[in-house]
Amino acid sequence: MIERVDEVLALRQHDELSTRDLAALEQLFNREYLRDYGPWTPDAPYGYSPADFHVLAFQGGVLAGHVGFQRRAISVGTDDVLVAGTGGVLVDQCFRGTGLGVRAMRHAQRAMRDEAGVDFGYLGCRKEVVPFYGSAGWVQVQATERCLSNADQTTIIVSHDGPTLICSSIRDASEWPDGDIDLRGTPW
Repeated sequence: MIERVDEVLALRQHDELSTRDLAALEQLFNREYLRDYGPWTPDAPYGYSPADFHVLAFQGGVLAGHVGFQRRAISVGTDDVLVAGTGGVLVDQCFRGTGLGVRAMRHAQRAMRDEAGVDFGYLGCRKEVVPFYGSAGWVQVQATERCLSNADQTTIIVSHDGPTLICSSIRDASEWPDGDIDLRGTPW
């Protein structure tokens, strides 16, 4: 756990989330997404793959941010690669611009290496937020990505234009293999 005055960054495994943690996560996500996407659920957040690990970022005892990731083997070209598929990255609007998101992301990256033991972090995002991830050490890779649709978990979606980003974990980002990516499931 890292503390900064009234800031606490805590790592929790999914099955260790308390009722209080789950209620705080639900409030955080519903404030941001309820109108457009409906209620948040912990085991199928908006149809995306659920997190195995959660970084909870508290400010003054209030949950102000979250980074989730799931440990999964994917294929990249002909290689199997163990990644921390990252999603549910959110900082409450009141705390944006304070650096909390980058600090939470760095905490997650340490956990990817030290707790989850994955080769790389992995995520897909909107183009507008690529600079945020870049400031936290993520780099963009160019590849075709295949995954199952988060809408029905059966339709195969093929994307050619990302953005797809990775970060170093046990292996340096420069070691990312060439080739098309198959997430072997829904995205995060």
